[in-house]
Amino acid sequence: MHKKKRSFSLTLLVCLVALVLSLVFNAILFIQARYYYLQLNETNLDPLGLNAFSADSLPKNLPATPTATVVFFGDSRAAQWSVPANLKGFSFINRGINNQTSAQVLGRFDKHVLPLRPNIIVVQVGINDLKKIPLFPERKAAIIANCKANIQQIVTRSVNRDATVILTSIFPAGPVPLTRQPFWSPDIAQAVSEVNDYLYSLKARNVVILDAYSLLAHKGQAQSQYVRDTLHLNEKGYQVLNQELTKVLSTGLTDKSVERKS
Repeated sequence: MHKKKRSFSLTLLVCLVALVLSLVFNAILFIQARYYYLQLNETNLDPLGLNAFSADSLPKNLPATPTATVVFFGDSRAAQWSVPANLKGFSFINRGINNQTSAQVLGRFDKHVLPLRPNIIVVQVGINDLKKIPLFPERKAAIIANCKANIQQIVTRSVNRDATVILTSIFPAGPVPLTRQPFWSPDIAQAVSEVNDYLYSLKARNVVILDAYSLLAHKGQAQSQYVRDTLHLNEKGYQVLNQELTKVLSTGLTDKSVERKS
């Protein structure tokens, strides 16, 4: 009789634990779904994010040459990029916006970049296009092709404005949590690799490729010490990128861009 009671108690306990875990898991899913729902509707209010930077946010007195103006341009990965430390001769402005695709970034180039008259534009964009492939697998080829075309247009517009482009390869993704796995697939990593290979075809006299992917990745995934979550870097990750960015900015390559602006 005691054994039956213990067995029943153990079964009840297991059921209660399973119920609690189920409730917690579903609560997490609900919170994430609500976040994405709000995010989607907020984007609908301002699809290109043109109102993200007001006229008041424009620098009042852009530095005169020979100081070079550097603009970080792109998605949240660009928005969170910290300014390199102890680097003289450059002023930095950030024009990254969270959650934006390459089409959105391209669409706001004229409003958010041109008024700044940058000498150098650091471009990081693409993951928000490619992460949608598992949701629309039948459109995989089109998503990749559009991403390439939009990045190419961003580069072309930048060069046509006499800016030097530092085009960074798309960062590798970090570990994918359980709650995100239903909306993830290996196709994302494959697409990132394909687009990154394409970026090298854009290398030119005024277009420098900064291979962020190789700096951050190990076996196709961002190293854990560099990531804050699946898609975003922590401070250490940006420190690694800034070491390489500092080298690029210090090569004298950008001096030609400053001369063209003067």
